Amino acid sequence: MLKIRLGVAPAAGTGPAEFAGLAERLESAGVDSLWLSELVYSPEVDPMIGMTHALARTSKLKVGTGVAILPGRHPVLVAKQLLTLAGLAPKRVLPVFGLRPARAAEHDLFPVPAGRRAAVFDESLVLLRRLLEEDSVSFSGEFFEVSDVSLGPRPAKRLDVWLGGSAPAALRRTGRLADGWLGSFHTPSQAREAVVAIQAAAAEAGREIEEDHFGLSLVVADRGVPSGLAEMAARRSPGVPLTDLVATSWPEARRLVEQYIEAGLSKFVIRPGHGDFDGFLEKFQAELVPLQN
Repeated sequence: MLKIRLGVAPAAGTGPAEFAGLAERLESAGVDSLWLSELVYSPEVDPMIGMTHALARTSKLKVGTGVAILPGRHPVLVAKQLLTLAGLAPKRVLPVFGLRPARAAEHDLFPVPAGRRAAVFDESLVLLRRLLEEDSVSFSGEFFEVSDVSLGPRPAKRLDVWLGGSAPAALRRTGRLADGWLGSFHTPSQAREAVVAIQAAAAEAGREIEEDHFGLSLVVADRGVPSGLAEMAARRSPGVPLTDLVATSWPEARRLVEQYIEAGLSKFVIRPGHGDFDGFLEKFQAELVPLQN
C-alpha cells in the first residue's frame, strides 16, 4: 500500500512577517510537510532560507522546495546547503529542483550558457548526487570540474532528490537521474502517463524509482480562480478544462486527489488559491488529511 501524505504551501504573497510562526503552527496542527516555491520577484521567502527557519523552529515537520532552480547554481554550494540542513534536521529535508523559473523575468538570475540549460541541468544533477552520496568527489565535465571535494558528514539516511517538470525530456531526466517527481497542472490521466514515462526511463537507465516517490502540487481555488492562475494552467496544459487542473471547491479537491492516488501518486502539496490561510488550513484538515494512511 502506498503511503499517502499531504503537505501545504503558503498562500501567494506570504512574506517574512506572515511566514514567521507558520512552521510551528503547521506542526501543531499535525501537517506532514511545508513546501516553498522559488519566486524571486515577490514577497515570498527564499526557499533555502525559509527551509532553514522552518526546520529550526520545529522537530517533526518536513520542509521541501517546490521547486527550486538548479541550473545557474554551482552544485557544490547546493550540496553543502542540503547536507548542512539534513545534518541539522535528519529525514526532514525534501529538495525538489526544476529546469527554469516559472516567471520568464527571472530567467537571467540563473545564468547558463545560451541554449545549454538542459545540459547544465543534467550535469549539475550528476555532480550533486555524487556530492550527496560520496565522501570525496572528483569530477570533470563540460561545465563543472572539481577535485577531491569533501563536504563533511553525510546523513545516515540518504538524501533523496526529486525533480519537477512535465515535458517529455523532463520526465526522462527524472527517470535517469532523480529519486522522485513532483508534477503540477496535470490531469489524473496525464499524471499516470508521466509516472509510466518516468519508470520506463529509469528502467532503460538500469534504475528503479520507488513507487511512493511520485507526487503532485494542486491549487485549491474555492473562492474563484485568479486570472494569473488560469493563464498558467492554460499555458501548462493547453486545451485541458481548468477544473481538471485546479480544484474549485474542497469536494473537488478530494475527488482529484483520490483520482491521483488511483493514478499511482501518493505525495501531494496543496496550495491555497486565496490569502485566507486560516480558512484554508481548517478545510485542508477536514477534507484532505483523512486521506492519509
